[in-house]
Amino acid sequence: MRNNLIHTLLFAFVYLASNASQAQVAGNSGYAPIDGLNMYFEIHGHGQPLILIHGGLGSGDMFSAIIPELSKDREVITVDLQAHGRTADIDRPISYEAMADDVAGLIRYLRIARADVLGYSIGGEVALRTAIQHPEVIRKLIVVSATYRRDGWYPEILAGESQLNAQAAEQMKHTPFYQEYARVAPRPQDWPILCTKLGNMFRQDYDWSVEVKQIKSPVLLVFGDADAVRTSSAVQFFEILGGGQRDGGWDGSGMSNAQLAIIPGTTHYTIFSSPRLASVVTQFLNMNDHKGRQ
Repeated sequence: MRNNLIHTLLFAFVYLASNASQAQVAGNSGYAPIDGLNMYFEIHGHGQPLILIHGGLGSGDMFSAIIPELSKDREVITVDLQAHGRTADIDRPISYEAMADDVAGLIRYLRIARADVLGYSIGGEVALRTAIQHPEVIRKLIVVSATYRRDGWYPEILAGESQLNAQAAEQMKHTPFYQEYARVAPRPQDWPILCTKLGNMFRQDYDWSVEVKQIKSPVLLVFGDADAVRTSSAVQFFEILGGGQRDGGWDGSGMSNAQLAIIPGTTHYTIFSSPRLASVVTQFLNMNDHKGRQ
């Protein structure tokens, strides 16, 4: 049973992430000093800024397949979260709240008044917390394959996440993803620390439904039709944001600031590199805001 759960976790946060990272996209890069963290970022293209936040155990390289499309008419900024990719760990736990503060700190460091923010999986929850904790820096929010409460994930995903620790990290050293991590990480020896800290975070319960209701920015929720997030949870997320409450009307007056997209034939492990994701996101970012929820 334990090995099966670890196998599930590897597919969720490792295998496809490592494949995606093989195709690097050139861009300007640097480190932002944020409350003791030197946060790695890359900038691609020009225009309205769009921050991309990767999934757990990954890095900004996860988005390599869709960066060319997204950066055609906007400035795309990828980040590496605490202890991930090229960002070294610091002496604090890994938490959604702290990483959200880091993202807001990066936005301010880059002197961006308001950014569009997209987060995938764990990065989606970080993006959500950024909108909750720092609404003033968010223009539009895109949450991809993530949820507002822990039980939104299927039970087998929660079970696998909960087993992430130093022992699991040792088993995962045989994966291509660990080799990629070791290639770019400032301190490859911190791999067990990263896995242990993530496991500790994964075991913590959370329910942000009350805070989600207070979000004023336009929000796009995107899921695969075979996602690791329960479809019923995705719909509940949409409804909490004010969507799906009534007929939109001929003139769109019944629409809210929330949108929901379900991409067919897509899993949690293929959505972050899907051309359909890039298309849906581009359409949302280019739309005029609805008055909707105030």
